[in-house]
Amino acid sequence: MLELRVGKNGDYTTVMEALQAVPYRESAHIFIEEGIYREKLFFEKKDICLEGEGEGRTVITWGDGAYELLPDGEKRGTFRTYTVFAGGENVSLRSLTIENTAGPGERAGQAIALYADAKVLRAFNVTLRAHQDTLFMSPLPEKEREKRGFFGPRCFLPRTGTRQYYRDCTIEGDIDFIFGGADAFFDGCRIIINGSPAYVAAPCEGKGKLGLVFRDCAVTCRDGLHKSGIYLGRPWRPEAKAVYINCRLDQGLSRKGFSGWESEEAGDPGTFFAEYGSLCPDGSGADISGRNDWVRILTDEEAEELLRKVDITFEDLMERCGKEEANADRNKGTRYGCGKL
Repeated sequence: MLELRVGKNGDYTTVMEALQAVPYRESAHIFIEEGIYREKLFFEKKDICLEGEGEGRTVITWGDGAYELLPDGEKRGTFRTYTVFAGGENVSLRSLTIENTAGPGERAGQAIALYADAKVLRAFNVTLRAHQDTLFMSPLPEKEREKRGFFGPRCFLPRTGTRQYYRDCTIEGDIDFIFGGADAFFDGCRIIINGSPAYVAAPCEGKGKLGLVFRDCAVTCRDGLHKSGIYLGRPWRPEAKAVYINCRLDQGLSRKGFSGWESEEAGDPGTFFAEYGSLCPDGSGADISGRNDWVRILTDEEAEELLRKVDITFEDLMERCGKEEANADRNKGTRYGCGKL
């Protein structure tokens, strides 16, 4: 595995230079020193690990918004706004922040921080920060609703399923800020809502079977936020799937829990939105009596079966993250590879 370092004391001064130095078929661990890196990154590699010195210490930042007019007179559009496009086969992200600073959606439009397109992606102790559309997880839906709505890196390619695992991460945004067609597992993450209205998840039909699964996560609103029209999710496409298991939920969330796409109460027969063991911030049981009648409340048996499927689907990713966590303190300040999946 190639070992590269970015920073004042490194082999390269920018992350993009280090990425460009890696041949496609090589595995590489790129350690990024503390600092603010004003870069827009696009990479497709076989096996890449980007590791920083900590959330808020190693920051990759850019500020493209969907409403920006380009030289050809076209708007940039959602899927060309990413700060980081992570493609290829295997990607690991660890101990860093990726942000899009374009601003709230009403002014800047959609603004993606991470476009997660790799066949397999795992993130550990990573902060993703923006407003509308913070994290996109491939694949796209099969069909766009608006002309050129998907224009960007993957608009003309076949839709290929991805597996994504986020552990102990912080994801911040407002409208549809965790969205896409991946099978994705969020394990012990902090989900921060920084604007209203807000919809945490906006899944679409995917190539997998799980959709988006949140376990032991905390969903909180920023202090001082006007808590109106805040939901756990809405379906980007009718076949959307999202489940929250043993999550602590801010009491400012709508009692309906989830929303339809067109209106709060408009459900769809193909949508699967569910909860199990929802909690208040203090750990007491959450009042879910006001949920939309199409929101599923899982039984013990259903939750156990779902988590069994999660374990099967993400076993290799969870095992690898567990090993890295165990090594973190022993290797603090040293360079160590994230390893191949």
